[in-house]
Amino acid sequence: MPTTPDRVRDLIQASGLSQGDFALRVGLNDSKLSKSLSGARRFSSLDLARIAEICEVTVDWLITGEEPPLALAARTTGGSAGAAVSLAKRYSTMRSDMAAIGYPQPWQPVNNRSGTGTWTDQGRKLAEAALEKLREAGRSLGQDSLPALVEEVFGADVAIAELGPDFDGLATSTDEVKLIVLATSHVAARQRFTLAHELGHLLAGDDQGLHLDRDVFDKAQSKDPTEARANAFAASFLMPEEHLRRAVGSTGLTEAAFADLACDLMVTPSALAYRLLNLRLIDAGTCDRYKTLTAAKAASMTGRSEEFARHVAEAKTPRPPGLLVRDTYAAYDSGSTTLRPYANLMGVDVETLRDALEAESEVSDFS
Repeated sequence: MPTTPDRVRDLIQASGLSQGDFALRVGLNDSKLSKSLSGARRFSSLDLARIAEICEVTVDWLITGEEPPLALAARTTGGSAGAAVSLAKRYSTMRSDMAAIGYPQPWQPVNNRSGTGTWTDQGRKLAEAALEKLREAGRSLGQDSLPALVEEVFGADVAIAELGPDFDGLATSTDEVKLIVLATSHVAARQRFTLAHELGHLLAGDDQGLHLDRDVFDKAQSKDPTEARANAFAASFLMPEEHLRRAVGSTGLTEAAFADLACDLMVTPSALAYRLLNLRLIDAGTCDRYKTLTAAKAASMTGRSEEFARHVAEAKTPRPPGLLVRDTYAAYDSGSTTLRPYANLMGVDVETLRDALEAESEVSDFS
């Protein structure tokens, strides 16, 4: 079986450089490279990172010889979904590389008790376990942005990117990667539901490899039982039954109180109306009346338009995966890799970023 030294030899040959020139280009002297190629010295994580960077391959490939699991999908999927898959492939490759040099995905699954009952029941039970995990962490859904909360409590990376209007999001899951990619949106509540839906797929262990959701509200898609479970999870996670029963109480909900509840939960009025109907907390006529409200109208009715505008602005803003940003910088700071992975995530030229970091250090020294 080909080994890491074998793959490096192939890269040297493909580069057209002599072994000595290749060594200089990747920051090694000829003696160290020769010893690593012969097996007398192991390639360090920094050696591998530099070779991967210069030769435009991945550290994971250098070590295992295997392509990332999203490579085929990235080559064959088109449109907005194709852009999302290509981005997921890039982030997944970086995460695999981080794992290879000692910075694994900090995935924290829940105690999944959802194995029995209907698919909807399974989604509800899974949501209860996820909400319990939030409480144990001392967090709640209304405290922070949901992407940051998912990263902190569950350890999945969450990215937001401009992907076009015909795609909601995806989840990818391998032994080394747990990643959610969302499309930017002018409907903040839809993006929030998509994130919860994708988290449901990850926590349930659906579709190891890649799960695409062009439209999480597509009725045809809901015929897939795993989609029904993910939707039930999202509804129960974002609109917990206990919370709704307290809000309705013994007197019911006025339209103003309903609008305020939708704003509190950061969900669309239509999603909330159907959730209340399914729990038999409102009747069908009330559901039909309340579901016609828009999120903007609900915010206006309750004096929360400024808050609504802020949520929309956040949903329209691209976001790199936060845990991966943290880990690529930590790997650079420890000398385990170069600055390039961190710079790529931040969308900044390497030298520009290095100059900025050095300037910041000088200011700190001066102060």
